[in-house]
Amino acid sequence: MYENLEAFEEKFKSLEQDLMDVNIISDSKKYQKTAIEHAEIEPIVNKYREYKTLVKTIKDNKDMLRDNIEDELRDLVKEELKDAEDKLEGVEEELRILLIPKDPNDNKNVIMEIRAGAGGDEAALFAGVLYRQYVRYAERQGWKTDIMNTNEIGIGGYKEVVFMIIGKGAYSRLKYESGVHRVQRVPETESSGRIHTSTATVAVLPEVEDVEVEIDPTEIKFDVFRASGNGGQCVNTTDSAVRLTHIPTGLVISCQDEKSQLKNKEKALKVLKTKLYDLKMREQQGELSDQRSAQIGTGDRSERIRTYNYPQGRVTDHRISLTLHKIDQIVDGDIDEIIDALTSAEQAANINKA
Repeated sequence: MYENLEAFEEKFKSLEQDLMDVNIISDSKKYQKTAIEHAEIEPIVNKYREYKTLVKTIKDNKDMLRDNIEDELRDLVKEELKDAEDKLEGVEEELRILLIPKDPNDNKNVIMEIRAGAGGDEAALFAGVLYRQYVRYAERQGWKTDIMNTNEIGIGGYKEVVFMIIGKGAYSRLKYESGVHRVQRVPETESSGRIHTSTATVAVLPEVEDVEVEIDPTEIKFDVFRASGNGGQCVNTTDSAVRLTHIPTGLVISCQDEKSQLKNKEKALKVLKTKLYDLKMREQQGELSDQRSAQIGTGDRSERIRTYNYPQGRVTDHRISLTLHKIDQIVDGDIDEIIDALTSAEQAANINKA
């Protein structure tokens, strides 16, 4: 590990020199690429330098204790030695985490799909709760949201809602949300007071750049239709809604939330590219089964990952056996504690695997 860290430090010094090179400064693309690489390894180098300082402090203090020094000074040296040794253990752990290979998608925006599962109207209402939960979380992070497509029911829920969250690091935080979410509560549509169990599925996909996925236009069937609202009510008098069918895979993407056909088509293409990229990644993960089994939050979407129990006021994440008794705060977007715990669990799994 420490040989790699020496290499990181040498690379960091070289990049610092490059950032002061007039030839690179005058080339905006080269400068941007160099600055990004510099920023990516800076935390590792800073932590390695902290590690080396602590190692030197420990060595110097041990050398002093072997000499004949006054008792008062000896006590001070022992105290400094213990403090440095305690800090060193934590710094070594932080270095191991920093050296875990990063997910190349972590800094990307995400496209989220929430679909009602078992439970009829109650499942659609729960899908609406989840949608608002993630919108509130995005607001807390200072991120933007953009609806791509919705299929609403008339009482405030969704059979399906597709939306984008735009913000640096969105995928790194939300990738753990893919899976089946279960709710246990007395439905708003139920008068007898019996607790029902319903489900909704969540898919979190990293937004892809055009260069990452190429689509042959001849392989796409393009249809337009008239957008409609709840109960078939017309919300647009022109054929602005768009349906794209990718013939090789059978993927069908619809988008009707914009009044412009062109904008709906652009959004539908963005979703299609993201889904094709996701299919490609899942095929690769299937080939690397050991790697996939070590992941906490990007596995099979049929897996039940979380239960929201309203009568008991609790939310349980089944992957890490975490239960929090603050359901109101969580459905209002306060999900950092769950995400932090999932992140730590995946980091621990990757460290153990390494």
